[in-house]
Amino acid sequence: MIKTKSKSFKVISALISVLFWILVWALLSYKINLELLLPDPISTVSALVRMARTADFWITAGASLLRILKGILIAVLLGTLMSVFTAKLDAAEALLSPVMTVIKATPIASFIILAMLWFKDRGDLPVFITVLIVLPIVWANVSAGIRSVDKALLDVAKIYKFSFAKRIFRIYVPSVVPYFLAACRASLGMAWKAGIAAEVLCTPKNAIGTQIYYSKTYLETTELFAWTLTVILLSVIIEKVLIFGLGKLTQKLRVSRTEAKNAEA
Repeated sequence: MIKTKSKSFKVISALISVLFWILVWALLSYKINLELLLPDPISTVSALVRMARTADFWITAGASLLRILKGILIAVLLGTLMSVFTAKLDAAEALLSPVMTVIKATPIASFIILAMLWFKDRGDLPVFITVLIVLPIVWANVSAGIRSVDKALLDVAKIYKFSFAKRIFRIYVPSVVPYFLAACRASLGMAWKAGIAAEVLCTPKNAIGTQIYYSKTYLETTELFAWTLTVILLSVIIEKVLIFGLGKLTQKLRVSRTEAKNAEA
């Protein structure tokens, strides 16, 4: 009962917060009274609804979504694989740590401009930028998760002669998942911002960033806000869906971890 009330309170608080800032937006728009600089929320939503009635809108949004999800998937797989090596081999960590530091410290715009010289297909550039943003976060978090594995559980695995697959799924995965989940939460929003920024600069075909660039060029501020709102909504939806799915996976893996601890007892 208390948990239900807590969830309801969070939902209500979030709605009140969103409504408050929408009201601030509306008041500022009314005060400025110039749609070219700041369109009001109603005009923005109306533009979004109007665009959403066209097939081009969904093709554009879907293409950007696929690019960014592709970059996230590549970064997650590559970052997880790298973390396995660096968590077990100090030499590998010493070799890769400076590279990860450089990637995190270098401005996104610098990478985008350089990548424009490297890639012939402009559609590949947002994918590459998304990988660069997500990779260091996944690598650092998953590496920490691997190092956090309870040594006592590993001893139990040796005593009971767990197979390699059983050790991975019953010991390592449950320990790593919370760190992996934190990496996803930290990187998803950044991935969207970086991917769309790359699209704005390289203007690939069928891309939200390209539409934002054209809206700015032709001073269609309302459409610019509508596309920006689209990015925000897609980012929130994807984040909630992925985090929900990973949360359910975490609950199932905790059961496996508890069973391993019971075996130790």
